[in-house]
Parts: sequence; C-alpha cells; structure tokens
Amino acid sequence: MGLPVTLRIALRALAKNKMRASLTVLGVVIGIAAVTTMVSVGQSASRLVQDQFESFGTNVIVIFPGSQRGNGVNRGRSSPTLTAKDSDAIERECQAVLAASPMVFAGGQLIHGNLNWSPKEMVGVGPTYLSVRNWPIRRGSFFTSSDVNNAAKVCVIGQTVVDKLFQTRDPLGKSIRINNIPFRIIGILQKKGANLVGEDQDDLVLAPFTTIRKRMRGSLFNNVDIIMASARSANLSREAEYQITSLLFERHQILPGDDPDFEVQDTREIAQTLGVITGTLTTMLSAIAGISLLVGGVGIMNIMLVSVTERTREIGIRMAVGARGRDILLQFLVEAVLLSVLGGIVGLTLGTLASIGITTAINEWTSGTKWPVVISIPAAIVAILFASAVGVFFGFYPARRASRLDPIEALRYE
Repeated sequence: MGLPVTLRIALRALAKNKMRASLTVLGVVIGIAAVTTMVSVGQSASRLVQDQFESFGTNVIVIFPGSQRGNGVNRGRSSPTLTAKDSDAIERECQAVLAASPMVFAGGQLIHGNLNWSPKEMVGVGPTYLSVRNWPIRRGSFFTSSDVNNAAKVCVIGQTVVDKLFQTRDPLGKSIRINNIPFRIIGILQKKGANLVGEDQDDLVLAPFTTIRKRMRGSLFNNVDIIMASARSANLSREAEYQITSLLFERHQILPGDDPDFEVQDTREIAQTLGVITGTLTTMLSAIAGISLLVGGVGIMNIMLVSVTERTREIGIRMAVGARGRDILLQFLVEAVLLSVLGGIVGLTLGTLASIGITTAINEWTSGTKWPVVISIPAAIVAILFASAVGVFFGFYPARRASRLDPIEALRYE
C-alpha cells in the first residue's frame, strides 16, 4: 500500500474524531508556540543590544583616567592623567586605530530668546569625534581643528535641543547662550533616538573641548576627562586596545609592575558579553517551554494507544484482506506525525503572533527604546521538524503494537 493511500486513510481516521484530535495536538501547539515566542523575543533582545552598540559607535574603545588609591582604598577615577596630546598620539601612532577624540564634560543651561533648556549632555570633543561615534551631520557642518585651536564659541546640537529651543525654526547660524556665554550653532546631528537604557541620545550639545575646558570650566590645564577611539575594524579591536595600552605605558612612563594610571575598555567585549547573556536566557526559557512538547508527545502516545484499542477489529479486517504489518505500522505512524505537524503549524502561527504582540506591547509601554520584531526562519523550520520528530517518537510504540496484533484475535475483538 503506497504512502498517498495511507495518508488518505489517516486523514479520514482523524476526521472521524475531530474533538479528540484537537485536544491531542493542544500540548504540541502550546509547546511550539511557547518555544517560538521565547526564541523570537530573545533574538529581538539580542538584536536590540547589537543595534544600540552599533549606534554608540564603530568598534569603540574608551580610555579612562586611572583610579586614585590611598591606604589600599580605591577612590575612583579622579586622577587627571589623560591629555589631548595622548589622544593625538593614539590617532597618529596606533595603526589599528581609525580615529580618536578627547572628551571634556560640562553642564549648564541653554537660552535662546525666551526659551531655556538644560540638556542631558554637554560635551567638549575633538574634530574627529563624529568619526569615532559613526554619527553623521544632518545639516550644517562640524567644527574644525582651527576651531579647537582657537577655542571657538561654536557648537553642534542634537534634535531634542532643536525641538526644545527652536521648534519649527531653523537653528543654523543662530546664537544660544550657555551659562551666559554665546555660542553659534553650525550643525545639527542626525537623530539617534534612545539608547539601551532609554536615555535620549539627541539631548546634547557638542563644542570644541578647548572651549568647554577654558571658557566653561575655567581650566588652563591640558587634561581631559576621557578619550574615545575607534578601531579600523571589528577584527582589529583587540589589536587597537593593545597598541593604545602600549603607547600610554610609554608616554606616561609607567614601569613594569607598576599600576597604570589609565584604564582601557573595549565596548565590543561588553556587547559580546550582553549577547551571551541574552542568548543563554533565551536558551533556558526555550528549554523550559520545550517541556510542554514532551507533555504533548505523551498525550499523542496515549491517544494513539486508545485508538489502537478502539480500532482492533478494523486492524484485523485489514490484515485479513492482505494488509501487512508494516502497512498497519505506517498508517498509525502517519496519523501520529500528522497530529504533531498540524500542532506545529498552529503553534508556530500562534507563537509568531505572540512574539509580534509582545514586542509591540513593550514598545508601547516603554518610551524611547524600540524593540525590533524578529521572526526566526531557522527556528520555525526547527520547530516543524521537532514536531514531526515528536510524532515519530511517541507514535512509534502504538503503531508497532498495532502492527503486531494477531489477525484472528483482532477479528474476535469486541
């Protein structure tokens, strides 16, 4: 007996007990739906982390000043050990580094006309800062090395500052006062939106670091708060980190065995760590959800055993007219696989809809950060294959039992 005939007989048998078949596949539906939802939401979280680090910059490496220690106690990063010349040397001498920029932080109130606003960030940076952050200018231009050398009172602002102070007016060429110091706006940054923790990245003002240090902080020293650099590629991040460390050891005259007066952190490593964490959580949640698949498989086996008992006389009649044991085995095995695959398709559909609903709800309930909707095609294929495997595994014993019935005894069964 061929497979098409067996498939038709199996469909006819399942159609006779629609309610029982529906209840049988319920466990598989729940299992596949749960696994699909967990995998999709987990991959959405991983994609969010990846996108956020890509928006932060390209292969960014951050150099912090060293921690001060006294009496064996770490007093935090308060030692001004980094200078703008360190940043220039990193960009000039480290072959694996694409660009580097010093950073000096400040705070203050912006005033334009009768409007005022206190931005989340006010940062003094170098002319290559946007290359480090991979952040394009939407309109206007960025300040130059000449502006940095002359401590020019120019600035570039984010979209949030534009909305708060200018609304629908064009801010280019306009003047704003920062702590009563006039600054001319020469550029507007491309909008980036919220970061991983929901903070607005567009609520900032960028100015030459010399201007911030001299005019707003009143400092005549050459130190900077941090240095931000970017590697030429992801593969060169570790090499860039090594070159920066070696260079600063030499420039700061740190002897072997002494504690360095700086710290180097590669944001790519942080992203990889967060990716491992989200991946592990996704795997754990998927494994827990997969337990329901086992429950669904046991349900299929129980129903198929009941079906074998109920159809004993039918099996005897089929054997009496020439059906072989393997034909009976194939028939019940096909029925079990059909139940599992049907449950897998329904579960996959419900899981996809659930993952879309969850990410949409998260985006509605949280401000700023937007979770991407991720539907994993490989996960969908694995889900269907796994559902088929469940049908084969849990359907084999009832099918084998049916194929081994004695035809004479089966015909006598009432």
